[in-house]
Amino acid sequence: MKLAVFDFDSTLMDGETIDFFARELGLEKEVAQITDLAMNGKLDFFESLITRVELLKGLDYSKVVEIGKNLPLMPGALEIVPALQAKGYKVICFSGGFRVGTSPAKEVLGLDADFSNVLHHKDGKLTGLVGGDMMFDYSKGDMIQRLQNILGISREDTLVVGDGANDRSMFAQADTRIAFCAKEILKKEANIIIDTKDLREILKHI
Repeated sequence: MKLAVFDFDSTLMDGETIDFFARELGLEKEVAQITDLAMNGKLDFFESLITRVELLKGLDYSKVVEIGKNLPLMPGALEIVPALQAKGYKVICFSGGFRVGTSPAKEVLGLDADFSNVLHHKDGKLTGLVGGDMMFDYSKGDMIQRLQNILGISREDTLVVGDGANDRSMFAQADTRIAFCAKEILKKEANIIIDTKDLREILKHI
């Protein structure tokens, strides 16, 4: 058994989930600027997440669910997951984004599991609060080590794919580190760099 862990936003999914939500409130530009700073390692991920989710307060939860089910997948996403599974990989998604996006994608793509955050809602509206598995800069690295221990998988048999600064912690735990259309801060940590927007390119390297 081997392990392949993908980031979600701008990796398995073409875009940033929170930007799609912010668009509904006319705040896409403001939220996108904060996301960009965080993904380039210029802002603490936890602080950026809390700040961005606070801006979503009052958004209808039904709209959030609808958007989450209809996020655009990255070219090649539908093909790369079963291709890796056929090679013996458990394919898992880690996201500093939200379960309303990763769980529908898990079903569509056939992922083995998804780990992400949960947007708190009350009386049909987002409260501006968030909690979950992927809240901090170190969260992905922490979770991948747990999975490796549970499944008995070494770093030699671990493949990771991401695009931003908060993927660095999981890159530190894998021998195959793929920076996909990534920020420079993550490319420095990678041993495979793919700048073509097609996840099927991964198959040329493994």
